[in-house]
Amino acid sequence: MDLRKVINDNPLLAIMRNVPYDVTLDYAKAIIDGGVNFFEVALNSPDALEQISMLRKAYGDIAYIGAGTAISVERAEAAVEAGAQFLLSPSTDSDVLEYCGKNNIPIMPGALTPSDVSTCIRYGFTVIKLFPAGSMPKGYIKALKGPLDNTDYVAIGGVNKDNIAEFFKEGYIGVGLGSSILPKEAVANRDWKTASEYVKELLSKISAVRG
Repeated sequence: MDLRKVINDNPLLAIMRNVPYDVTLDYAKAIIDGGVNFFEVALNSPDALEQISMLRKAYGDIAYIGAGTAISVERAEAAVEAGAQFLLSPSTDSDVLEYCGKNNIPIMPGALTPSDVSTCIRYGFTVIKLFPAGSMPKGYIKALKGPLDNTDYVAIGGVNKDNIAEFFKEGYIGVGLGSSILPKEAVANRDWKTASEYVKELLSKISAVRG
């Protein structure tokens, strides 16, 4: 999997963390109906591995299903065994990066500093999760890409409907949204049509910036 190409084609990553098991498929389908087919299931969620397998079986032909919070080799192995097509991590754990590199497993490692980015590059990973992106000042990503110009970044942490366009203006190639990917009220009411329309609005904001 070429993560850079996948993200260029799918700039919005839907992060599923602590989504109730019984609404897993409906929740994901609402997002897919809204136009997003790029998913991360957080491994520190209660039913993460089961949800990954469920999503691959139900939507594996139309969506990319990955696993996030892969902060140990054990978690990474379990996620891949469950069917995860790619991994994400909030950090640059060398054991995880070495495992993914040796086994040709796509991963978007998490970085914040130039030293973090250099670690990612050393292991061969140049598409990087900037976390927590919402805490960083304007111009930060452009400053990083100055000396580290072979890298691209996905903003995760602090992204929402109101500021989503700003991250693309700053030079990110993608963004990830967790709890703000769907309106809480719509989820609580199982109003999946409204939820899908919300996702469409998010994508329209992105399209307006990317042209």
